[in-house]
Amino acid sequence: MKNQTSRTAIVTGASKGIGAAIARRLAADGIAVVVNYASGRAAAEDIVATITATGGRAIAVGADIAAPDSMGILFDAAEQAFGAVDILVNNAGIMTLSPLSEADDAAFERMMAVNVGAVFRGMREAAKRLADGGRIISFSSSVVGLYQPGYGIYAATKAAVEALTHVLAKELGPRRITVNAVAPGPVETDLFMTGKSEALVKAITGTIPLGRLGQPEEIADLVSFLAGPGSGWVNGQVIRANGGAI
Repeated sequence: MKNQTSRTAIVTGASKGIGAAIARRLAADGIAVVVNYASGRAAAEDIVATITATGGRAIAVGADIAAPDSMGILFDAAEQAFGAVDILVNNAGIMTLSPLSEADDAAFERMMAVNVGAVFRGMREAAKRLADGGRIISFSSSVVGLYQPGYGIYAATKAAVEALTHVLAKELGPRRITVNAVAPGPVETDLFMTGKSEALVKAITGTIPLGRLGQPEEIADLVSFLAGPGSGWVNGQVIRANGGAI
């Protein structure tokens, strides 16, 4: 594996929440970071400014990862700015909750496009362009295993990510590229908090043995490990980080 300071990472959906925490953490590890955003340009540029102010290397690149050409755009930008890409973090995702009987086709198709289609295209691009010895880290969710009502489509998209992870790990093993997934439980982000009452958040927190929600920085710490030199023997795994909820 290259020295950390010569490595480059692409982080999708990195303008806020867990993605922003990952971008900051990888930059602190000495890795050049492509901060991808779909609509949050100002937020992404703020993250880049924070990283560069402390001596790190980062650029913000806009691309809707649900679009067929998005991953090519991100890899092109990364290679032009920093050279070969070593790490892909498929972080971006969306979540719309409803009972299956009430779910509409538009919500299903959008979640599939972002949560599965974008990960598939990211993995495919990385398989062709990632440097040997690289890392692919995608995001599942602990709802795969919990299977709560209302999460049917979302859980299905994340189960697909896990399947892709297991298969690609075997396909890229000969090139020493590890492929893993992180499956967070409830983390205090806009994605999780939006639409939930204080009572519901309290009830969910009560199901977690550690008695609190996770923080984005804690998930970023796990991604940092999987992206780093100490994880070379970890491959084809789905690692749950949920405070013991499952």
